[in-house]
Amino acid sequence: MEHHNRRKFLQAGTALGASLLFSPAVLLAQTSQKGNHPTGNHIANAKARSLGTGNHRIEVSALGLGCMGMSWNRSFVPDRKYMIETIRKAYEMGVNFFDTAEAYGPYINEILVGEAIKPFRKDITLCSKFGFAIENGKFTQGLNSRPEQIRKVVEASLKRLNTDVIDLLYQHRVDPNVPMEDVAGTVKDLIKEGKVKHFGLSEAGVENIRKAHAIQPLTAIQTEYSLMSRDPEKDILPLCEELGIGFVPYSPLCRAYLTGYINERSTYVAGNDNRGSLPRYAPDAVKANWVMIDILEDFGNERGLTVAQVALAWLLAQKPWIVPIPGTTKLAHLQENLWSADYVFTKDELKQLTTAVSKIEIVGNRYATPQTG
Repeated sequence: MEHHNRRKFLQAGTALGASLLFSPAVLLAQTSQKGNHPTGNHIANAKARSLGTGNHRIEVSALGLGCMGMSWNRSFVPDRKYMIETIRKAYEMGVNFFDTAEAYGPYINEILVGEAIKPFRKDITLCSKFGFAIENGKFTQGLNSRPEQIRKVVEASLKRLNTDVIDLLYQHRVDPNVPMEDVAGTVKDLIKEGKVKHFGLSEAGVENIRKAHAIQPLTAIQTEYSLMSRDPEKDILPLCEELGIGFVPYSPLCRAYLTGYINERSTYVAGNDNRGSLPRYAPDAVKANWVMIDILEDFGNERGLTVAQVALAWLLAQKPWIVPIPGTTKLAHLQENLWSADYVFTKDELKQLTTAVSKIEIVGNRYATPQTG
């Protein structure tokens, strides 16, 4: 019954978003909420952000769109035409930062994104990734970031994305069998050739970030970061600040957990959803961690925010060079997520919320095996 009541609040907020979604006034207006005109006592969430502070920074929307779940790894596969419409609607709403990867499918998500962005390709930042071992359209064991493989992947991705350049190219996972200097050097050459504009790493540790940055300056680090996955705060975020590198949190809503829409009874399609294999989504862990939802709901109820909006606004308030990429397959949730950039915490609010959630001992690792290398 408690979970049912929580979801009623969230559903009511989403229903409101859906009813306003197609209003031209909503699409064009800069929503004015409490504190939207910051003073010295407020922490601003700008509608546009600089991803990084160094010479290789890029200007993007305050939130990007993670496109993986639109075709892969989130149980059901939505109608393709509807997903293209959703990507294009995101652009109309001001999103200009879109994330995909060779591994998503494999291949099918890049094809989807390539078709969807075609009308406005030159007006956005397009991100993709290399690094997993894939042969004949199927995953094999391990990773592959050999220089010749990187080049092969980039050529294939350019065709699938229907473009002549990838704006931000990440190494998806650090390959322990290939020196980072060789990886960064290969991407540097691709940048010189005009096939890539900027370089990033996903789930890389401090040592590899420094090695890569010394060869080809990094624009962004992409790593899981949310109110339930805060490891980057220890050493990755300080390093990004030191080197002027932007930070892109993936799974900023903890794979939908921080929406309140999944619970201990949720089931996942085997073979097309990794949550069933992740310790944090085991029923006992979901129940144990629900106190996080309670805290975010209490905060949001007083301010007209959903749980997801509180979680995203908190991320945006951490650093001005952080750009989350929440994924969604629903237009109403897209609007809900984007509205989170309108909220501005006071310093006291941010401190109180952070203190409250920091007392929670999160149950369950985010992955069964370590990802950061």
